[in-house]
Amino acid sequence: MKKRDFLTLQGFTANEISEILELTRKFKENSLGIDEESILSGKSIVLLFQKHSTRTRVSFEVAVNQLGGYPICLGWRESQLGRGETIADTARVLSRYVGAIVARVYKHSDLEEMARYANIPVINALSDMYHPCQIVADLYTIWEKFGSLKGLKVAYIGDGNNVCNSLLIGCSKMGIDLSIACPSGYEPSDEAVRFAEKNLKESGSKIRILRDPYEACIDADVIYTDTFVSMGKEAEREERLSIFLPKYQVNSELLKVASDKVLFMHCLPAHRNEEVTDEVIDGPHSVVWDEAENRLHTAKAILAMTLRRDLRFS
Repeated sequence: MKKRDFLTLQGFTANEISEILELTRKFKENSLGIDEESILSGKSIVLLFQKHSTRTRVSFEVAVNQLGGYPICLGWRESQLGRGETIADTARVLSRYVGAIVARVYKHSDLEEMARYANIPVINALSDMYHPCQIVADLYTIWEKFGSLKGLKVAYIGDGNNVCNSLLIGCSKMGIDLSIACPSGYEPSDEAVRFAEKNLKESGSKIRILRDPYEACIDADVIYTDTFVSMGKEAEREERLSIFLPKYQVNSELLKVASDKVLFMHCLPAHRNEEVTDEVIDGPHSVVWDEAENRLHTAKAILAMTLRRDLRFS
């Protein structure tokens, strides 16, 4: 069976994403119907991290363990990659030892190279371009709270970063209307926009890229934000904050134009009182802790889907 990488959600159909969400539900509700520990029994999974991580590392390490596998956490600089070994050679070697590579990297092109030379699945645990594992958890959280996805409206406020790129793809695949409010020069990538435009022709969803966060949030079912200073952009911190604040901060005034039942979401870590105020992230509309918990359940679903394609879960 040909291996299946998990680099972006663009490589998966809406039905396949729905299957991952349904599998997530079964994991979370302990209603899988088979022994969970049998899924990765006898398999070792490398978790390779070039960037810092809390939720991604812990959720995948716990997920591999609970599925009966053995997680091997490896820092980029701990491996020979830190001494100049090529990504291609590392991928070839790891393919002889383990069942999959879960990698968090700076450059998406490094993931693509790894996937090209590995004959085992490569899972994108975050790159500069995309964060598909996060968006699966986000889609599941929205589905869990509303009972459906199609026809909902999500407003994303802030930097058009890797999370925003993946949200564009995920929403456009699943029939969710998405309004993005960002400053000029901080839009999502052209590639992600092209993917979304292609997807919405089939899903019927609407995508808008705006400058005004209030316009984006009118009647929104979900308001989503992320840090204005992503990993690797620290040198731009002061410049970015001067551009994004105060206009693009999610606060209680912004929530007033949204739906009465609006949910607030953030992929974390949050820079409190920068992109979001304490009263919002700790308030009654916030579901960020459920969203964070769902990283574990979706990590299980992604691993199971990627490594046990002989099983059908829908």
